Amino acid sequence: MKTLISVVGTTGIGKTKLAIALAQHFSTEIISCDSRQFFREMKIGTAAPSEEELSQAKHHFIGQLSVKDYYSIGQFEHDSLELLDQLFEKYDIVIMVGGSMMYEKAVIEGLNDLPEANEENQRKLEIIWKTEGIEKLQEMLKDLDPEYYETVDIHNPRRLFRAIDIIWQTGKTYSENISHAKNPRNFKTIRIGIEAPREKIYERINLRVDKMIENGLLEEAKNLDELRKSEEGRNLASLNTVGYSELFKYFDEEWDLDFAISEIKKNSRRFAKRQLTWYRKEENIHYIEAGYSEKDFNRLIEYINSKTSM
Repeated sequence: MKTLISVVGTTGIGKTKLAIALAQHFSTEIISCDSRQFFREMKIGTAAPSEEELSQAKHHFIGQLSVKDYYSIGQFEHDSLELLDQLFEKYDIVIMVGGSMMYEKAVIEGLNDLPEANEENQRKLEIIWKTEGIEKLQEMLKDLDPEYYETVDIHNPRRLFRAIDIIWQTGKTYSENISHAKNPRNFKTIRIGIEAPREKIYERINLRVDKMIENGLLEEAKNLDELRKSEEGRNLASLNTVGYSELFKYFDEEWDLDFAISEIKKNSRRFAKRQLTWYRKEENIHYIEAGYSEKDFNRLIEYINSKTSM
């Protein structure tokens, strides 16, 4: 059976570096399941792999979309499985990497058979979002489904719309709706996690945000600001991404720059906390320490080889 190695962990933990090392070791390719790295206009703020990193191993689903494009998790599941079929004709092992938990879940387990969006519900939620802000949607979801609230990207209004709509339609929490068995896959999955003490994760996040600012995040966000203010951009969920939404408030003179940067760090740490909550509930992840040695990496290869030969 073919094997998908899925590299997971919090934001800023070093997933890209490990994925490339594994891809080079097994002479294979990488699929990204980071839903924000799909957008070509957001390279710096989403920590997309650099040109140098992309040259070290072939990547898929990096910068293939514009922020104007609609792309659902269902489309990603379909496209990823189609690509995996092609890649498994050439390779016994393929690497997947990313911290978008539901996107990884869609590939390795499949999506649940959930009802289509209810137009009336969507209109109601759209009005709430426009009149009371995303905070009201966050509050609603927290009341309706505190478990899902702990892991969902609460800065993505479309994700909040979807969860609340499903809860209203089914009378069950979103967590209950997505807990049922899905379609079995025709490949084996080995999940590799990178871990570190929480304070170390937060320190890495803070340093990474500073590096993003040095590398031109301000200019990258400014290039999206005109679109954000247009009729077309007003409802784009992609522009509600951490690292950009805070800088938009700086451009609007609601916040000064230092405060906007501190909010990027805070919201990035909050996202990491949600990732930790999600991954702690998973039982089939084999962990390696961040900052691992060559000896640790060789042990990891031994572990993977033992699993692929079973």
